[in-house]
Amino acid sequence: MASPVRTSSLRVLRLILRVFFRRVEIAGRDRVPGSGPVLFVLNHPNGLVDPLFLLCFSPRPVFFLAKAPLFQMPVVGFFTRAFGSIPVYRRQDSGTDLRRNLETFAAARALLRGGGALALFPEGASHDEPKMLALKTGAARIALGVASELELRIVPAGLYYTWKSRFRSGALLSFGEPLTVEPSPLDERGQPGAETVKELTRRIEEALAQVTIQAETRGALDLVRRAERIFSMEPGESGESLSAELDLRRRFLEGSALLRAADPARFERLAARISRFEQERKAVGLPLQDLAPGSLQAGTLARLLAENLGILLFLPVAGIGAALHYPAYRLAGRLADRFARGEEDQVAGLKAGTAALLFPATWIACAAVAGALLGWRAAVAAALLAPISGYAALRARESLDVLIGRGRALLYALAGGYALRRLVAERRAIHDEILELARRLAV
Repeated sequence: MASPVRTSSLRVLRLILRVFFRRVEIAGRDRVPGSGPVLFVLNHPNGLVDPLFLLCFSPRPVFFLAKAPLFQMPVVGFFTRAFGSIPVYRRQDSGTDLRRNLETFAAARALLRGGGALALFPEGASHDEPKMLALKTGAARIALGVASELELRIVPAGLYYTWKSRFRSGALLSFGEPLTVEPSPLDERGQPGAETVKELTRRIEEALAQVTIQAETRGALDLVRRAERIFSMEPGESGESLSAELDLRRRFLEGSALLRAADPARFERLAARISRFEQERKAVGLPLQDLAPGSLQAGTLARLLAENLGILLFLPVAGIGAALHYPAYRLAGRLADRFARGEEDQVAGLKAGTAALLFPATWIACAAVAGALLGWRAAVAAALLAPISGYAALRARESLDVLIGRGRALLYALAGGYALRRLVAERRAIHDEILELARRLAV
């Protein structure tokens, strides 16, 4: 049974994730065994945010292997201990006694023998690379160490972010098909053979490749991201879920590699065409979704106004909320950028963590000021209304962004703007070229 501290902490963390990410989707829950020992293995693109997704949205309680320095960090250390994490001692951490990893492996195996679920990141560190780092062998050694005693399943879990450091972007957690672990002879120290460990590590790497997206360069990933978004604007082509988006981007990566090999000149022409389109679109300030069929109609804007009428009626409350929360919002962003030191994989965790401290501090300050000026009833009202006003500000901002973008596009259309007509035609032409190439390359 989960402890009250763990349960309460998970509720808070789920709320933080739901606020930071506009879309949170979980795929493949049915692939996770409901009971028995499970070892989750995950890719690691986004720092402290990555383990939170599995902790918060796994269909069963899970415990992590975590690097030892996290246990000493303010706030982070509290949550690390509250979730029953097991420390890992790494060579790159100063003052580390690597011999203590014997305790780590013993604790991990004991958890699995008890039918628990353990999770770790086989890459060993969070990073900004466009593909996974070479996997460490710890996952394979732990799994093989208990495989002779019990039936263990290794479940690959892939993390995919539409824009991992951006507030109100999207995040997907995908569970893959479980791997079985065959028993293997252990030596006198209880360790599996090197070749057996290498082979299981290879299988784990292949399983993770099925639930992640990887490319040789960040430029290749960026090109695929832009091409997929242009392509998906066409009715019937847009993925309704992040899983569909991820699958389409993987197919685009496969297709781009085939095209580059078969016809490098055409690949370069298409890449340049997509880049020019994006530059022209940004120059006139039009969101991509406003260049889709059916978006440039007065009826579309009227429907959007009707759908968002409730939010628009709360604009006065949203304005107050924006004014109250803007200082904390800006400070959280500045602190995250400063302490991330250019490492994008650390930005989201720092933003979410600092905002989770600064926003409640803002609410407390509002209540204190209201109480000092108007009494305790005003303090209670301020404590309740301050977070509500913040939520109203968030929803109003998102609604206004869509309405303003659509309104700008309609003005261009009504004015007979050449730039808009050209962009709409070019987006469709790029879509058709991608479709023709996909048929030719059979991807």
